[in-house]
Amino acid sequence: MRAVQVKEFGGPEVLEVVELSVPQPDSGEVVVDVEVADVMFLDSRLRSGWGQDFFQLSLPYVPGGAVGGVVSAVGAQVDPGWLGKRVVTQTAASGIGGGLPIGGYAEKSLAKAATLTEIPVGLTTQQAVGLAHDGRTALAVFDRAAVQPGSWVLITAAAGGLGTLLIQLATAAGANVVAAARGAEKLSLATRLGAVEVVDYSLAGWEDRVRRITGGGAAVVFDGAGGAIGGAALAATADKGVFLGYGSAAGDFANGDTEAAAARGVAVLGLFDIVKGEIDWDAIVHRIHTAVIAGDLEVVIGQTFPLDRVEQAHTAIESRSTLGRTVLTIGASL
Repeated sequence: MRAVQVKEFGGPEVLEVVELSVPQPDSGEVVVDVEVADVMFLDSRLRSGWGQDFFQLSLPYVPGGAVGGVVSAVGAQVDPGWLGKRVVTQTAASGIGGGLPIGGYAEKSLAKAATLTEIPVGLTTQQAVGLAHDGRTALAVFDRAAVQPGSWVLITAAAGGLGTLLIQLATAAGANVVAAARGAEKLSLATRLGAVEVVDYSLAGWEDRVRRITGGGAAVVFDGAGGAIGGAALAATADKGVFLGYGSAAGDFANGDTEAAAARGVAVLGLFDIVKGEIDWDAIVHRIHTAVIAGDLEVVIGQTFPLDRVEQAHTAIESRSTLGRTVLTIGASL
């Protein structure tokens, strides 16, 4: 089978399409004939050699932590009823809050039977894969924020996969969304999805503009950018507001003045603070799928690349030019 392999850490050019043996499932695993593989910003960072203290990758490896496709083989302890079903799943090595996002950029991928979700009628494989990471995280952080009608909500990295979902969720809840992103194309997308105000955070003093727009700060901040942008977004949070930092699109998680925020009564939460609680992930997946099928949520798949153009996919993500989700199309995507 064809797969993408990283044999040494480096730039996008180290991504190589090679022939590998077809994986064989353990007793509790299945083989998925991959139609669509998710491509994350994290994939590009790990490929560069970043994060070895947290993600101990052994070279060579196949990137990719989530796939969609058809189950073609099952392990001895797996219900054979899964055979032939169209599913979306984490790869066998991946997992929320742990594991390694590897094994997905391939024509066939291993997955644990326990993580399989059958893709319902009305949802495409691309949509399902686009929601594999972002859909669950978006609802988890949104539920935790308890957004109120009429309140101001700031969303950074607003044109990314998570940001585009959060704009729509907050707007549907009756909030006033300020979307922060870089460049006219991304801000135009945010406006189309429901943001009432947009700010370009490549411009100096953008956080001061947010405070003026919101009359002193946003009651809820969803920070998908992190780094200095996330720090500025923390300063744009209203007194006694809620700041939820879940992303690192700017390079690292938010690095703002948390002591000053605490003095203002701001609740500062990171992704692990949100996902470590008791969350019914199956119910969340059902909710997000149902909303998309009903037309209440749009999954923005901004870029698709075939397997042999994986280098361009990583280049696009690293250039910060992408909109919504980026995916690889490998098999007969529906």
